[in-house]
Order: sequence, then C-alpha cells, then structure tokens
Amino acid sequence: MAKKSTKKTLSVYLYIPNIIGYLRVILNCVAFALCFENKKLFAVLYFISFVGDGLDGWFARKFNQVSTFGAVLDMVTDRVSTACLLVVLSQIYRPGLVFLSLLALDIASHWFQMYSTFLSGKASHKDVKDSTSWLFRIYYGNRLFLAFCCVGSEVLYIILFLLAENQSEDLIVVLLSAVKQVSLVSFLTVLAFLGWGIKQLVNFIQLKTAADVCVLYDLKREKP
Repeated sequence: MAKKSTKKTLSVYLYIPNIIGYLRVILNCVAFALCFENKKLFAVLYFISFVGDGLDGWFARKFNQVSTFGAVLDMVTDRVSTACLLVVLSQIYRPGLVFLSLLALDIASHWFQMYSTFLSGKASHKDVKDSTSWLFRIYYGNRLFLAFCCVGSEVLYIILFLLAENQSEDLIVVLLSAVKQVSLVSFLTVLAFLGWGIKQLVNFIQLKTAADVCVLYDLKREKP
C-alpha cells in the first residue's frame, strides 16, 4: 500500500507540465545570475521561462495532467520571477518605490485570491464567473486577453531593463524616450504598457474582490 502511494506521489512530480515548471525555475536562476553580465542573454532566458508558463498549462490539459501541485508551482514561479525582476528594476530606476509597490500589489492580490479560492471551495483561482466585475471575468475567462496582459507586463519590464544604461535612471525619462522614438521598440513599449496597465487594474480588482470573500466568510461564521 505504501509503495503504491509513493508511486502515485512520484508520478505527480513527474507530470510533463511540472517538469516544465522545474525547467522554468532553472532558467530563471541562470538568467538572474547573469543579468548584469549579459543583459540580452538574461532577457532571452527570462522570456523563454515566461513562455513556459503557457506551455505547462497546454500540456496539463493535453495529457490530462492537471494537479494542485502544478498550479501552485506555476503561480509561485510566476510570482517569484516577476518579484526578482521588479527588485532589480527598483535598484536601477528612480523612484525605485514604484517597482516595490508593484511587487507588493502583485503578491498581495494573488495571495488573497488563492486564499479566497480555498475559502469558496473552488478548484481554481481563475474561477471568477460569479464576479461582479466584467473586466475581472474577461481577464480570467479569455485566454488571449489574459496572455496579452501578462505578456505585455513582462515585456515592459524586460524593455525597461534592457534600456537602462546605468543604475540611477529616471523612469519617466526612459519611458518617454522609448515612446518618442519611431521604432519597433517604441511600438512594443506602447503595446506592452497597455497590457501592463490593464493587468495592474485587474490586480486591484482581484485584491478587493478576494478581500470581500474573506470578510463574507468571517461574517457567515459569526452568525448564530
């Protein structure tokens, strides 16, 4: 009986999407180890790891290997990799508090969302069909829209990292300079900024919505 249980446990760890998750962690570790030595290589490795976020979900559905462990691994990898990049940017740009505030919002909104999901008895934090916010429903209900916002946010951070020439850059000056140039970089910056903006708005909605779920849960428990 114990051997059978151990075998099942091992099989979940070896699910294809979870293996992709491990590879993403390794790529991120290598990327950040080299981020100041080779910025272009960092950008490539970081973006490949980010693309893996979409691949693991596809493989999970394709091979029926959806797991709670995989979902948690996926979210933790996303949050930690973005957090590390935001910390790096906070050390390069002024005011650095902008990136630290974005980091706090990102972690807080997703933590509240995960916890409220368990309180609600839902299987996934993306199950927001009962939300009163149409934007929130579209964000998690339409994969293309979700991908646009997430990719836009990460691409904006990567662009900012690549554009920085020293460790005391003015954020507004660099952004305006990138937008003013008539080039592929300016187009990507504007497009990425749009996706980033929507994602931050969704983060606020997610935080408030999840907090409301926690409060309602408390109120239900207080009823005699």
